[in-house]
Amino acid sequence: MSEESMTTPQHPIGSGFGHGSKASEVVAGVDLRGKTAIVTGGYSGLGLETVRALSSAGAAVTVPARRPEHAREVLAAAGLAREQVNVETLDLADQQAVKDFAARFLASNPTLDILINNAAIMASPEQRVGPGWESQFATNHLGHFTLLNTLWPALAAAGSARVVSLSSTGHKLSPIRFEDINFETGYDKWKAYGQAKTANALFAVELDRLGKSAGVRAFAVHPGGIMTELQRYLPREEMVAAGWMDDAGNVREGFKTPEQGAATSTWAATSSALAGMGGVYCEDCDIAKPTDPASPLARYQGVDAHAVDPEAATRLWAVSAEMTGVNAFA
Repeated sequence: MSEESMTTPQHPIGSGFGHGSKASEVVAGVDLRGKTAIVTGGYSGLGLETVRALSSAGAAVTVPARRPEHAREVLAAAGLAREQVNVETLDLADQQAVKDFAARFLASNPTLDILINNAAIMASPEQRVGPGWESQFATNHLGHFTLLNTLWPALAAAGSARVVSLSSTGHKLSPIRFEDINFETGYDKWKAYGQAKTANALFAVELDRLGKSAGVRAFAVHPGGIMTELQRYLPREEMVAAGWMDDAGNVREGFKTPEQGAATSTWAATSSALAGMGGVYCEDCDIAKPTDPASPLARYQGVDAHAVDPEAATRLWAVSAEMTGVNAFA
């Protein structure tokens, strides 16, 4: 059995990095000159730090943004010059906009070495996009699904590309609700977020299976708890009640800085220690352990079985292809 056809075990490999590692540390010594990368949501929070790390290693990074002028201002203020980072227009909730962005990228880039699906919305009020899709599933999963499938020629042409899909411990809140994927009945903002994060993890499982023969490997990543614009829909009272911060707004111990939050994505995208591996869920700059249900930290550590289930991953891919009408592997 060849290395490429083996399933990567879901257990740590001893990366030498950990919870407190920063993106700049995991990319130290990595040479990405001549490589191209796309980071969705790469102009705020951990996305911005991911772009900073990849560009510091020499990669030419494209940042798709719903508000491109705002993105350019933020990147310029962060000291990231236009010759290092290119901003393009993209709204992940708009399927045609995704296809248009991919067409523009492919017209000027024959290869794509790194795709980091970082952008997301979390716990938003009930919203419908496109043909009535639930917005968190549509934005966090279906937008990135269409992006990957339309960019596939450039990824396959790279010869050894990596795709990183940002999941989170939110996956523990819900498996894929195949019987009601769009929450036609009883919308729950946290279950909807959980389903979307499970979808992000399963996406990496199936993409890795489909793409490994072309040298494309995929990883799902939990970046850690980080205070970013992702919390835009959450009132402070809710975050206090969840134990994320105290009444004065002080974030609890254990939360990461954006640069620490960007480390696992950057590691999964660039580490030579992951050569020949893929289809696994990572956290704290290593492959995660399966969740230990008996652990008091089971809600915050490890990956639940439903988020790495290959049968669910294959089923989700088929459902997503049917919903979007896009499938590079059909």
